[in-house]
Amino acid sequence: MNFRRILTVFIFTVLICSNKNLLAQSLANKAILAAAETNLSGFAHTILNAEDTEDRLRADSFFTRQLVQALKTPYSFHYPFDSLKTISRIYAPDSSFRIITWQLMKDFSYYRYKGAIQMNTKDGSLKLIPLYDGTDFTENPYDSVRTNQNWIGAVYYNIIQKEYNNKQYYTLLGYDENDARSTRKWIEVLHFDQQGNPLFGGKFFSYPNDIIKPKQPVSRFCLEFKKQANAKLNFDAKLNRIVFAKLASESNEPSKKHTLVPFGTVEGFKWEFGRWVYIPEYEAVEPD
Repeated sequence: MNFRRILTVFIFTVLICSNKNLLAQSLANKAILAAAETNLSGFAHTILNAEDTEDRLRADSFFTRQLVQALKTPYSFHYPFDSLKTISRIYAPDSSFRIITWQLMKDFSYYRYKGAIQMNTKDGSLKLIPLYDGTDFTENPYDSVRTNQNWIGAVYYNIIQKEYNNKQYYTLLGYDENDARSTRKWIEVLHFDQQGNPLFGGKFFSYPNDIIKPKQPVSRFCLEFKKQANAKLNFDAKLNRIVFAKLASESNEPSKKHTLVPFGTVEGFKWEFGRWVYIPEYEAVEPD
């Protein structure tokens, strides 16, 4: 047997052993994460459904610690945690990160939001950026670009990736129970600085002022409406637009957000030159 053939056989053997080791490690990691998911699902259910506030708070504490521990498992980024139905887990379209968010209710008039951004690392190690809800500590949640330290909390249900000047922007659509009388839906543009730190918000919205919408200038957009009114706000991929319900006051008091309800038509935003530009209602189409 010549040297070249010996070398080929050796390399082939090494590759087979390496692949077997990688497969074994992958299966072991999956088993670890599956076991963790089983524990997490119980806590996640309690966070949302327990009648007693202390039980919800305790479950949230256990859930947070065990989630972080689970995410330390190599390549956990790719594990979907599908059974965590009450926990939002959405991936950026380019798979550069996923954002995990959930709601913690203290009572029917007070809600807090928890979350973290998990980055997709080449070596499978954990890079986790916690999100701290700063809503209680601001009088104007629309006013400024924010970091993960003073994030305006929401449970995110969609993410839209856009590009401008070779930079990526990720528009997050989020749900916020707010208080006992009104609900909010947020449009929040997430981007990253040169060091990879997340920034929430900026000068990304162009629309005329009216009494229903947040007064310009704003760093994020909010649709606030009567509790249980189910005002729609989502991205229509066919139209390539964000569409949302046009609101009107039931009592002819449009400044009182808890009186606002949808009345059948919609408005929207389209991405143009790095901004979400307003589309009047007659141009928009009702979302699904």
